[in-house]
Parts: sequence; C-alpha cells; structure tokens
Amino acid sequence: MNKLIWQQNFLDSHADLSAWNIRLGNDLLDNDGQPICPGWGNGEQQFYTDRASNLYIDESGLHLCARRETVETADGRSFAYTSARLDTKDHLSFCYGKLVVRAKLPVGQGLWPAIWLLPQHQVYGPWPASGEIDIMEAKGRLPQQVSGTLHYGKDMASKSTDEFSYKFEDSTISEFHDYALEWDAGSIRWLVDGHCFAERRLEAGVMPFDEPFYLVLNLAVGGWYDNVAVDEAALPGVMTVAGIWLYE
Repeated sequence: MNKLIWQQNFLDSHADLSAWNIRLGNDLLDNDGQPICPGWGNGEQQFYTDRASNLYIDESGLHLCARRETVETADGRSFAYTSARLDTKDHLSFCYGKLVVRAKLPVGQGLWPAIWLLPQHQVYGPWPASGEIDIMEAKGRLPQQVSGTLHYGKDMASKSTDEFSYKFEDSTISEFHDYALEWDAGSIRWLVDGHCFAERRLEAGVMPFDEPFYLVLNLAVGGWYDNVAVDEAALPGVMTVAGIWLYE
C-alpha cells in the first residue's frame, strides 16, 4: 500500500470539489433520489446545504460548518441547524488499499463529524446488507475519543455493529490528526496518526467488504449516535479537512 493513486490537497490554492457530490436536505434517499427516511436515517437534526457559509475552501483546508439557523422547506418542515455533507459516489470508489484523511474536528455536545465509506454498488442488497465502513466518528462532547465501526448483516433484524474506540492521551479532536483505514481481503485496520488501534478480521461469505466503496464526509447535528441535547453555544462548529490520500 505504497503507491499513491488519488489525492485531494485542500491546502492548494487551486483545490476544488469537482470530484465530489454535495448533498442537500435532511432526507435519506433511495437509488432513484427519492426520500425514504428523514434525518438521514440517523435522527439527524440539520439541513445540509451547498451554501458558502456551510461548505468552503480557504488557505487552511476544506471546511464543513454547522450553524444555528432556521430553514423552512417547501413541504412545511422546519430545521434549526444547517451543515454540509459531500461524497465521491460515481467519482471515486475503491476496494482495498489505505485511505488517510487529515482533519480537525469541532468540540461541542451534539456535534457528530464523520469520515466513512458506503458501497458504490449495493451488490448484497440495501443497508446494512452491502455494508458500511466508518473510518472515524466523533462525539463532540467527548473530545479525547474517536471510533471506527463496521455495519453489516443480511437485514435490520440480523444487523451487526463492530465498534472500536481510540482515546487521545495528550491531544483532542480539535487538533489535526491523520485518520486512516487499511483494508485488504483479510482484514480492516483503523489508525490514528499512524497508530493502529483496532483490527477486524473479515469473514468470507459473512461480511460484504469485498466490493468498491466511496468516501463520505459530513458534520451532523444531533442524531442517535450520541442522543443528547445540542449545545448551541458550541455553534458554529467546523470540521476542517487538509488533505486526503489513497494508496494501493
């Protein structure tokens, strides 16, 4: 896993989002773009936008910014928060390799930044059958901890969740760290700043992690991952990504 095959340098003055899809709204969509579940399936409270106040690039990187502001939708719904979500579906997907994302994350109760992977093609069926790989998730109220997780299973009734946590000793999520995933046919490994804190052996025929996945970056507000009240004093909260490197 030493050959660099894809890179996003958001510190470059010419950086753009041409390799990304910017997602909008509060609804989880099906493959035809039709809404199937509010809150992105997670009870999230924010409305994602493509506004420059929520998603922008400057000299310090790519920024996803969660804000306290009201959005009224055409169907009569109201949302108290805005933020950003983007992904590389149909632009970049990969099966096996090493992915490194250098990022710093917001601190504050109710903030939920995530770096994760979803299947490019749902070969084994809809979620969770085709799997999900969470490279990094953080609970803003726990600034010294991040987690990596696998989701899989034939259906919701038999869903498995393998979650592993890492605690910083002399730092917090508010500083830049390298969050990485090493993935091969035999296992998936999670790393922070080069330190492997967890490994999960892959079981052939049981776990669906042998197909291409694409990358997702998002900053949620609220949601079931950490079902607590949002600390609005922590807003605006910003997730900053300096760069992304994919090796084979």
